[in-house]
Amino acid sequence: MEAEDDLDDPERLIQCPYDKQHQIRACRFPYHLVKCRKSHPEVAKLLATCPFNARHLVPRADLVDHISKCRDKGFIEHDIAHCSSGFQRDEVNAVSTWQAPPCDEDWETELLEQPNSPFVWGMTNSGINSCSVTSGQKNYLPSSVRAPESSPYAASWKD
Repeated sequence: MEAEDDLDDPERLIQCPYDKQHQIRACRFPYHLVKCRKSHPEVAKLLATCPFNARHLVPRADLVDHISKCRDKGFIEHDIAHCSSGFQRDEVNAVSTWQAPPCDEDWETELLEQPNSPFVWGMTNSGINSCSVTSGQKNYLPSSVRAPESSPYAASWKD
């Protein structure tokens, strides 16, 4: 049990697969691998990454043997077996009874019924040069704010 506890210790030292002189704390090991891989591209080409644990870098020739013995393989197999249990299958086979609620909106009709005036934030059915409220129109802006009389985005090529 002590050996397994030791594997979970974030402070234990792990030897870097790229440079055997590097002894890295387990909690920093993934970051070190990324950094050291860039520093040693020739060694990186000779190593393969375990499909069960990206911290396991082994010589390419030994990958098949490592996969058959990798202790993390059991965790993945357990997760796959658990996920493919009845819970997942029932969820996939379930037929949805949800139906969209009836929609009373008709955007085409609404578009035809509205005058061809541009949208101005805070005003309803306003003309572009109109900042006052006219009959049937309501200004929702506070009294200290007025609608602009012209667009601030004038094209410089039109001048």
